[in-house]
Amino acid sequence: MSDSDVITPTAPASPKRITLDDIRRPVETELGTFREYFRSAMRNRVFLLDQVVQHLLRQKGKQLRPILVLLTARACGGITESTYRAAVLVELLHTATLVHDDVVDEADRRRGMFSINALWKNKVAVLLGDFLLSRGLLLALDHKDYELLHIVSDAVRRMSEGELLQIEKARKLDIDESTYYSIISDKTASLLSACTSCGAQSAGVDEVTRDAMRSFGEELGMAFQIRDDLFDFGVKDVGKPLGIDLQEKKMTLPLIHALVKAEKRRKKRIMNIVRQKSKSKLDVMEVGAFVNEHGGIEYAQATMMKHAHKALEILETLPETDARDALANLVRFTVTREK
Repeated sequence: MSDSDVITPTAPASPKRITLDDIRRPVETELGTFREYFRSAMRNRVFLLDQVVQHLLRQKGKQLRPILVLLTARACGGITESTYRAAVLVELLHTATLVHDDVVDEADRRRGMFSINALWKNKVAVLLGDFLLSRGLLLALDHKDYELLHIVSDAVRRMSEGELLQIEKARKLDIDESTYYSIISDKTASLLSACTSCGAQSAGVDEVTRDAMRSFGEELGMAFQIRDDLFDFGVKDVGKPLGIDLQEKKMTLPLIHALVKAEKRRKKRIMNIVRQKSKSKLDVMEVGAFVNEHGGIEYAQATMMKHAHKALEILETLPETDARDALANLVRFTVTREK
């Protein structure tokens, strides 16, 4: 595969910019069906809970994960009733983690609206997250989707372990490149890998194909998170505040690589900034300049593109369809997205 098969971070591969609308087009009709399933899965008889759920439904996200489940199933043979349940299961899990994350982060906004914890306080937010998780579990058990449940449950385990490992390393600040990969694989790539595994499983493919699609989701997730980490060192605000990872003492790939390349005295100066409880705008700018100077940005971009190339190579093992093309475009969108 040549470099031209992937969009590079700085040069589009085609005159037309890839959008999420382009990616979701092959499953647009099926997405409508998914939304009906999703709303049905959250029906309940408790007035307070229903109020909270209705607010949650108005926080419309990109629905990237259900799209990934549907596209994978279509690319692997066809969308089934099991596919819709898999998409709902994954989205319930993802939504629950977002609700719980807002509690942990004391965030008062989510997707341009007030967060659940901001409106109904932490207790209701935590219970809502628990409700969403239970609905996902019951949906899978009621239909005997045991393999889907196993895939998603393993993703929950990995996500929890990844988050806790990142917290541990933020306290000790002893993270190396290998540990960074372990963290983002568990924190981010595990859920995208679960999406592609569930999509393939629901289409009834053989074990070899399912393993290949699991690997595709893993590579896509790695590229996705590295791109997200690069935003912390960007030149403009793209929805994620500049320096937010640094403020939270999160050591990401651009900084890790730059520290390896730096002389001892400069490394000590930068680590002193990282250890500070709060950083000024000048501190953030100094670390950003340091990362650029020592090739951290270029190294992270190159690593991201390696994962993107691997993802595209896996897709070439599937029959050529509009769904496969959309998945390839999702890879390209991932490494060029601006937010």
